[in-house]
Amino acid sequence: MPVIAMNQEMGSQGKLVAEKLAEELGLEIVRHEIIDHVAQKMHMRKSALQRFLEGKSGLLERWGTDEASLALFKVEEILDLAAKGNVIIRGWGATHILRPIPHIPCVRVGAPFATRLKWVMDSLGTDDEDMVAEEIRHSDAAHRANMQHQFGVGWGEPMQYDITLNTERLSVATCVEMIKALLKRPEFEETPESRAKLANLTLEYHTRAALRASPRTADVKISISADNGKVRLEGIAASPDEQHAITEVVSQVAGVKGVSNKLKVMKDVRIFPSSRT
Repeated sequence: MPVIAMNQEMGSQGKLVAEKLAEELGLEIVRHEIIDHVAQKMHMRKSALQRFLEGKSGLLERWGTDEASLALFKVEEILDLAAKGNVIIRGWGATHILRPIPHIPCVRVGAPFATRLKWVMDSLGTDDEDMVAEEIRHSDAAHRANMQHQFGVGWGEPMQYDITLNTERLSVATCVEMIKALLKRPEFEETPESRAKLANLTLEYHTRAALRASPRTADVKISISADNGKVRLEGIAASPDEQHAITEVVSQVAGVKGVSNKLKVMKDVRIFPSSRT
């Protein structure tokens, strides 16, 4: 059940690498499909969410976008896809989100700016160099900002990836062969332990998403961990009612076999009205 997390710079031919890799390994490619589910969970129009992610939304739209929910639902969606397997997930911070899972290689595809500029101009059939250069710079800036803002990591930081491929020097076919070779290495062998780690992380984020989606628990900030269907909750609830609501919501999440509630109830919420952990 191969899973590959990939990101690419605009115009780097990363899309072609993903398409050829998917064809040869029989994998599904997922990129824009994620936005449908996330927009639905956030009760947003897909076009508005797309503009926000590309850094093209207006001031009012940015103010009206719940970034915490966006980050949470995005992580949940990507973990779900990875748990199903047989997929290449392009973009969406997948290389960072799935990095803790040992059997999932994290790949970056890039090329020097001048090379990408030429390739994009050729593919568009335009000689408007300034327009294309501005579009590439804007795309790069949006990706850098999203990774830094949502995950606190640099988009091009080498240690975030298992392999970085420069398509100025490597053909698409060579990139595909290198990723396939990586999948065969013992470091990326899928094991019961690596599958369990992915399953536990997926259940943890299903639980976080369920709490966020419930009006009774949307604002709680507690520690959550999962182990083989058992969910452990730690931190502070604002009241006994909130403590009960958290347990109730978590117990109803699909896949939860038991809840270990270690939450404490805040004695005087007036002292730290915004702090619950």
